[in-house]
Amino acid sequence: MKDTFLEIEADFLKALAQPMRLKILEVLKDGEKCVCKIYPAVGGEQSNISRHLILMKKAGILNSRKEGLMVFYSVRNPRIFEVLELVKDLLRSQVEETHRALEIA
Repeated sequence: MKDTFLEIEADFLKALAQPMRLKILEVLKDGEKCVCKIYPAVGGEQSNISRHLILMKKAGILNSRKEGLMVFYSVRNPRIFEVLELVKDLLRSQVEETHRALEIA
């Protein structure tokens, strides 16, 4: 695999590696939202949330469009939720393995 692709892949994963960004994705799971709806749904300061949205857009995770003064964001490819579900499954398995190991000890 080319190093360039690995760098792009790493940047994409880094764009997901922050709790607030995962919250934003959860809010967008059921479709496009105006920024004015995203801020209150995830909590946090508007400027901070805007930086997260811009970063995820640059990474190719989100799309945006303007309608008058309002900016709407949506998930570029809904398969991102499959990736996130796989991560959750892996983490659940790890927790279960640790729990079983502690029961045996």
